[in-house]
Amino acid sequence: MRVLIVTAVPAERDAVVRGIGATAPEVAELPLPGGMIHRLSPVPPAGPPLTVDVLAAGVGPAAAAAGTAAALTAAAVARTPYDLAVSAGIGGGFTTAHPSATARPTAERPAPAQSAPARLGSIVVADAIVAADLGAETPDGFTAVTDLGFGTVEHLPPAPLVAAVAEATDAVRGTVLTVSTVTGSVERAAELLRRHPRAAAEAMEGFGVAEAAAAQSVPALEVRAISNAVGPRDRAAWRIGEALEALTSTFGTIAPLLGTWTLDPEGTRQ
Repeated sequence: MRVLIVTAVPAERDAVVRGIGATAPEVAELPLPGGMIHRLSPVPPAGPPLTVDVLAAGVGPAAAAAGTAAALTAAAVARTPYDLAVSAGIGGGFTTAHPSATARPTAERPAPAQSAPARLGSIVVADAIVAADLGAETPDGFTAVTDLGFGTVEHLPPAPLVAAVAEATDAVRGTVLTVSTVTGSVERAAELLRRHPRAAAEAMEGFGVAEAAAAQSVPALEVRAISNAVGPRDRAAWRIGEALEALTSTFGTIAPLLGTWTLDPEGTRQ
């Protein structure tokens, strides 16, 4: 079993490595065009041997996609393909009740399903990875690229794996939005929630990782530790250290799950 974990910056990479390294202290560094892979080989409690490669690919969906594609391609050429790609790091959380939750549903407009608010320091596991600003502005507002007849804006991680990781870490399950510009106002946060009522977190790399993985038929997962609330940028309220500690703890917990999530005899992933 081979897993690729992609972060944006070295601090996130190191947090993941510390967590997995609790059971695999030996770390090898392997050069990759444009980056460096940190390789760990934790011993899973059951199942096949596990290799985990952790890469800091850069900030934003383009850098994430490029780094992920480079790692996936190098592994495929070496005939050691990955079984799973994971986007990991800190992110902004939708930390309060969604505005639509206060609106009274009607027969014509039922209340949409929503995720629970994500508090600072908590973990969010994506059950949908969505490119929230890939599209066009029109006189009627934002239009997703899929409504223009192109591409895709959503990737769905494997539901059994999402459920197992969320249960093991007491994480919030919901949509994680990928944006190229981080939200900095109440108005934009409200607009994102209007368009994506199940949004639990916002980050900048998940869709890039998932898109590169999908091109090579590799499943993707996204795990975020919440460092700040989505909305006005209040640096004094950020909890980056706490979020990085949560990321370390989470990957220490879920490493065995990543190693036992494999193909069943019928060829479907469990």
